[in-house]
Amino acid sequence: MWATDNQRFTYSLVIWKNSSSIKETHHTVYSRDKINDLTPETTYCLKVQARLPILRKNGSYSPVFCINTTAEHKLPRPENVEVDAVNNNYVLKWNYPYENMNFEVQYLLGFYKRILSDYSDKWKVISGCKNITSKHCDFSKDITTDGIYYLRVQASNGSITSFWSTEKKFDTMIKTNIAPPSIKVIPSGDSFSIYISAPEESEKKLMSQNYPLIYEVIYWENNSNIENKLRVKQKLLKVSDLQPLTTYCFKAKAFLQDNKSNKSSQFSDVVCSKMTPGKLAVSWIIVICIVCLMMLVLVFYCSKVLLKQVKHIFSPSWKPPSSMSERFSDQPLKNLLVASEEQTESCIIEETNIVMLEETDQNGKSDVICSKQDNQDSGNFSNKDETSSSSKVTEEALQLETMPQ
Repeated sequence: MWATDNQRFTYSLVIWKNSSSIKETHHTVYSRDKINDLTPETTYCLKVQARLPILRKNGSYSPVFCINTTAEHKLPRPENVEVDAVNNNYVLKWNYPYENMNFEVQYLLGFYKRILSDYSDKWKVISGCKNITSKHCDFSKDITTDGIYYLRVQASNGSITSFWSTEKKFDTMIKTNIAPPSIKVIPSGDSFSIYISAPEESEKKLMSQNYPLIYEVIYWENNSNIENKLRVKQKLLKVSDLQPLTTYCFKAKAFLQDNKSNKSSQFSDVVCSKMTPGKLAVSWIIVICIVCLMMLVLVFYCSKVLLKQVKHIFSPSWKPPSSMSERFSDQPLKNLLVASEEQTESCIIEETNIVMLEETDQNGKSDVICSKQDNQDSGNFSNKDETSSSSKVTEEALQLETMPQ
C-alpha cells in the first residue's frame, strides 16, 4: 500500500517541546519536509498521522518520537522570504540583519516532495543568484512551466554559512498577479473598434502565452455615470449603436480564465474618444454646405446688381448737348477727325513750298487752300528769291479779297 499510493498520502504532524507545559503545533507535511524555527538545544517530541484525502481515510498516529536540537548557528538564517509575482516576472525577496553578506538561492520542483526517495540532490541553484550581495533575486528565467516550486535562501560570510531559510512554497497560478492591459480606441462611423493588448513581461512575452485571459471592457458617455460592461475573450471587439458626435470613455482589465479565485488585474488607463459623424449626419452636412454656397452666390449677384443701380443714379453717363448732336449728326466726329487729318497730311509735302490761302465763300465760311510752288532751282536759295515769292503771294491774296462776292 505504501509503495503503490505513496503520492496520494499527506501527513499530519504534531510537535511540541518536551516540558511540563505542552504546547502542540500542527503541520500538514509531506515525506522529508523540514520543520523550521525551533529553539536551539531543546528537546522536541512529535507524532505523525497518515492520510488519504481522496478516499477520506485517516490512519492512526505513530508512536511519539523525541529528539534534541543542536546549538545555535553562528550566522542567522534569512527571514521573511516572499515572492513578488507580476505576469511572468518572479522576484524572491528576504530580510537579513547584517550587511555585506553573500546569498545563494535554490529552488525545487514541487512534485519531488511527493516522492519517498531522498530529494536533497534535486535542489538547483537559480542562475544569477549565487554569491549575490542584494537581498532579492529574479528567478523568472528558471520558471519555465506552471506548477508548484519551493525556494530557499542561505547566507554566507567567507567559509561561514547559515542554515537555509524556511522553504517558501510558490504556486504560479495562485501567486501570480496580473498587470493591467492596454487599450486603443478607433472611432468608425457609429461604432468604436477596441484593440486590447495583453500584459507583457520584461522579455516582451505575452502573458496570454502561459495564462489564458479574458477581458472586461467598461465604457460610458463622458458626461454620464452610467457604465456598460462587456466580457470577451478576443482582443478585438466592436461597440456599435452609439450616439454620433458624442465622447465615450473606455477602460479594461484582465482575468485569468478558469480561475476559481477570480484573480484579475487593475484597470487600464482610461481612453476617451469622440464619435465621428454618421452617414446621415454627413449627408446633412453636405446639403447644408451646398445651400450655403448657393446663398452666397445669390447674395453676390444681388449685391452686384444693386451696386450697378446705385452707381447709375449717382454717377450718370455723360451725353453731349443737343446742338452738338445736330451738328455732328450728318458727319460723325470720327469722320471729321479723319478728314482733318487727311487735310493736314495733304499739306505736308517734302521738298515743296506750301502756300496756305484762305477763301471765303458766299455763306461767310472760310476754307483753307493749300497751294504749292515747286522749287526748280538747282538747290541754291537766296533771300531775294524768298522776298519776291512772298510779295507775289501777297498780291495774289489781295486780288482774291477784292474780287466781288
